Amino acid sequence: MPDIVLATFNARYEHCSSGLRCLMANLGDLAPRASLLELNTGIRTAEAAEAILKLAPRVLGLGVYVWNARESAMLVAELKGLRPELIIVLGGPEVSHETARQQICHDADFVIKGEGEIAFAGLCRSLLSAEAPAGKFITAEAPDPSLLELPYGLYTAEDIANRVIYAEASRGCPFACEFCLSSLDKTVRNFPLPGLFAAWEGLLARGALKFKFVDRTFNLDMARAAAVLNFFLERLRPGLFLHFEMVPDRFPEELYLLVKKFPAGSLQLEVGVQTFNAAVAARIGRRQDNAAVEKNMLRLKLGTSAHLHADLIAGLPGEDLASFAAGFDRLAALGPQEIQVGILKRLRGAPIARHDEEWQMVYSPYPPYELRSNAQLDFFTMQRLRRFARYWDLVANSGVFAETAALICAGPSPFHNFLAFSDWLYARTGQTHAISRARLADLLKTYVTDALKRPADMAASLAVRDALNARRGSGHAPRRQGRRPG
Repeated sequence: MPDIVLATFNARYEHCSSGLRCLMANLGDLAPRASLLELNTGIRTAEAAEAILKLAPRVLGLGVYVWNARESAMLVAELKGLRPELIIVLGGPEVSHETARQQICHDADFVIKGEGEIAFAGLCRSLLSAEAPAGKFITAEAPDPSLLELPYGLYTAEDIANRVIYAEASRGCPFACEFCLSSLDKTVRNFPLPGLFAAWEGLLARGALKFKFVDRTFNLDMARAAAVLNFFLERLRPGLFLHFEMVPDRFPEELYLLVKKFPAGSLQLEVGVQTFNAAVAARIGRRQDNAAVEKNMLRLKLGTSAHLHADLIAGLPGEDLASFAAGFDRLAALGPQEIQVGILKRLRGAPIARHDEEWQMVYSPYPPYELRSNAQLDFFTMQRLRRFARYWDLVANSGVFAETAALICAGPSPFHNFLAFSDWLYARTGQTHAISRARLADLLKTYVTDALKRPADMAASLAVRDALNARRGSGHAPRRQGRRPG
């Protein structure tokens, strides 16, 4: 039985926990005494407790994130009632800030705030040697990546065959966007490329094909970004898929020419536009050249085969519905394959909280802490935007209803056109989830004929073409679930 169990709740099975693997890789001589346990958020609390207690560990390290905060809190309370002597150590972004407000932090024995590889190993060494640590809350210094052991050897054959491999070439972010916890990092720390290349070579040799990079600013250092892209270009094979998050207004010729070499279906670029409103961007500390964003996105769309996934945030302080609609339409005109509409969240520790009073920001008290209303957007408008985002994912981003979505959005304002459809769909169904694809297809045909006043044979023809496109595959990447080791 292991002395240490490293556990977390993943949002989905296909999401591996990079945080647990980073912790395990840096346990040193304690690694043979440790075991990984990945749970999914759908599991019942009693079953999760049973899986852990069956292993009879002395120490449980639990990774807590915004997507699993509720499940983690329930699990810790359950475990402390069943086995009070089990030492529970928390880590992860959700418990790195505002710890005094959280019951889970009171219930646990220790809380590591920050990147935990070195601190967790040291704490376990003390605990297993019966030494008394100095205090409950441990602030971990950000480690030098060159001194860390890489986690890639801990991906199993099952992981490689069925799941996404999370990779990182750097940590931190030099930008100060207040909605993001990375704004607290201030600096970027790079992993040495030779070690990364050797580790990724090993994964490729074992058959790994899906790599999702979690770097906040992959193209910040152009020379390093080019080296990574060249590494994979030299090793292209059928089915290889890479996802990178790019700074959209920094895309020099060298990088563009490398992206252009990747075949269709092999490269996804996530571009975080977030807002086109310059005053709003300045208010939240976001520096962005909007003209450069448009130029680069159009060039990538027209001149490369990269799949473009663009992000917008609804609810930023000072941005009303008209401004958000204009930003959405401006982004839609650039033609990215996906537009991810995110509702603003007040993540624990994020500086966006400083706007709460001035802009009357009201957030849900429950994870993921989404905005409910503010001075420009009342609760009912936010509900409409939340439904818009959900239906946009189901209809437009899914790639399943591409031609019907294009018809719905045709006109001067794709945003308002789709918002009208979103309002109609909710009035018809009263649902945002558990709508089957077949039912959604029927509802879309009804909307085309009844609301858009198009002939029934046209709606049927659109449905046939959508079905053919869907069978060819959309090529979308799995959703991101997390960025930092616990």
